Amino acid sequence: MRVQIAGIKTIYDALMCAKYGCDAIGLLVGQGHNSSDFISVSEAKKIIESLPPFVSSVIITHLEEAKEIINILKETGASTVQLHSYIKESEVRKIKETLPYIKILRLLHISSKGEILNNLEDNFIGDALFLDSINLQTNQFGGTGLVHDWNTSASIVQNSTLPVILAGGLTVDNVKKAINIVKPYGVDTNSGCKGIDGYRDKNLTYLFIKNSKDNS
Repeated sequence: MRVQIAGIKTIYDALMCAKYGCDAIGLLVGQGHNSSDFISVSEAKKIIESLPPFVSSVIITHLEEAKEIINILKETGASTVQLHSYIKESEVRKIKETLPYIKILRLLHISSKGEILNNLEDNFIGDALFLDSINLQTNQFGGTGLVHDWNTSASIVQNSTLPVILAGGLTVDNVKKAINIVKPYGVDTNSGCKGIDGYRDKNLTYLFIKNSKDNS
């Protein structure tokens, strides 16, 4: 089971996550919706440069223009981009054509009732699907702490030819159950490992990674 810890804002937190065995570090750059976890391009670059081998760097962005996203990816040296917005397919194509080595994660928002709230084109460009919850009341497109309908997620996994990453309200307490139901390629958490100070809680981070990988 692959594990991403998202919303990383410091080198200290990034290295702690790596020490405990996470596979990917999610860095929020390019804000379009409500979140307290966004950092600058220069901060993301420093964190990425600090990562040990075999830990992937993922830029999570709300931006919808390819030019801006390409500049961030080039400047930070990230290996993956998580397009956490309803970006046009023509813009995604520009990213892939300019940076063919970059892995692209595509977003599907799922409601608590199991509704898929956004559609991808039939021939969409992407290397994996990212399933997440949304909170329209707080204008949060991620990091909501809300759980969506895992039965819908499980159906997507069964029918997808791409790896599927499950997010949305995953915590130390529910991640094992979520993995057993959905059987994703990987899991992601942000708020589920966050301390009251807004940074990663050491114990929660350790247990989330452990509980996720114990299912493998």
